Amino acid sequence: MKVLILTHRVPFPQNGGYPIVVCNTIRGLLNLGHDVSLFALDPKQNAHHHEEYAGSYDLIERIHYKSYPINIGVSIYEAVLNLFNEHAHYANRFHDHGFEKLLIQELADRSYDIIQFEGLFITPYINAVSKHSKAKLIYRSHNVEHQVWHRLAVQKGDPLKKWYLKLMASRIKKYELHQLNRFDAIGVFTAQDRDTMLNCKIAPPVSILPVGLNMEQYKPDYSKVEFPSLFFLGSLDWMPNREGIQWFLNTFYHDLSTGELNVRFYVAGNDIPEQFDDYEVMGKIYIQGEVDDALEFVNSKSIMIVPLLSSGGMRVKIVEGMAMEKCIISTALGAEGIGYTHGENILIANDADEFYHHIRKCITDEEYCKTIGQNARKLVESTHDISVVTNKLVAFYQQVLTD
Repeated sequence: MKVLILTHRVPFPQNGGYPIVVCNTIRGLLNLGHDVSLFALDPKQNAHHHEEYAGSYDLIERIHYKSYPINIGVSIYEAVLNLFNEHAHYANRFHDHGFEKLLIQELADRSYDIIQFEGLFITPYINAVSKHSKAKLIYRSHNVEHQVWHRLAVQKGDPLKKWYLKLMASRIKKYELHQLNRFDAIGVFTAQDRDTMLNCKIAPPVSILPVGLNMEQYKPDYSKVEFPSLFFLGSLDWMPNREGIQWFLNTFYHDLSTGELNVRFYVAGNDIPEQFDDYEVMGKIYIQGEVDDALEFVNSKSIMIVPLLSSGGMRVKIVEGMAMEKCIISTALGAEGIGYTHGENILIANDADEFYHHIRKCITDEEYCKTIGQNARKLVESTHDISVVTNKLVAFYQQVLTD
């Protein structure tokens, strides 16, 4: 089977949920003998130095790969103008005529069975692809985008921000539903996202395809774990992550810095704004920014905090944390789509009191944390192993090809 995967960002290095999912999909398909191509937009216009591709050369060498630099920046003038524009500039800023031309040439040179669009930002190219290819078009939803924006709006107290986010949610929903109905089939990570799409009367068939991990990469080493310690790992250019961690820091700042929660808290990830440095407290709260090795960082800490208040899709970082046998405290929204059992393989906290209670319990009972983490690993092994997930994906492709 020949598969072309289209992404709105370069999925290297694998330092976040999106690139992890994309690369594991490619690895799984290659392992089963399929022919895979990857065409990626590059909004950051990286030079792709050696360290950018570290750990990915084995993958790149086995696929037909091209990246294309694109500028998605928006001026203040354009931002104001877009308030009066009915179209979802949110996604259309990823459209570039040069990349479209490259894509059309590729489709003239090669024929594909499956062309998979990874998320809403790459859908502006569906016109060109459907016109120049007879392949089946698959949409993989990493989030139901309009739902994320709606949940953000609900959380806001500021009337102006609430109005703006509701406006964006409405426009994105209109665009998103229109685009999704143009595909032959849709893959989602969670039953919740499937139900949301069905409630929106999406026409193409929607299948649940879980996040897949190569379990051999996840090797916990308890000799290097700091206990007790709390940590958060996530990209803060994604609004739900930023909103969630700000709420957590604001809520527990005094408890962590001078109160009864006698534990160090580490915040790591990409694109952490400079103002987050104000939360640092020597020996108590560490704002680390981007880490060189995400799994090494995760292994070195004991209790993972996922304070998401608005979200969608599946949080790959939780699945990775489970694979590394971490004790995870998450909101129910953050853990959405994972077949967890509260108190057995994860701890669910939906308000400040519940977070406080679970943190107090965890930082004083190492064996309790280990048991939660070990049970989490068992859950991931049974439902998220890359070989199991890829077999489901291929069966999904074959069904679409025969319909």
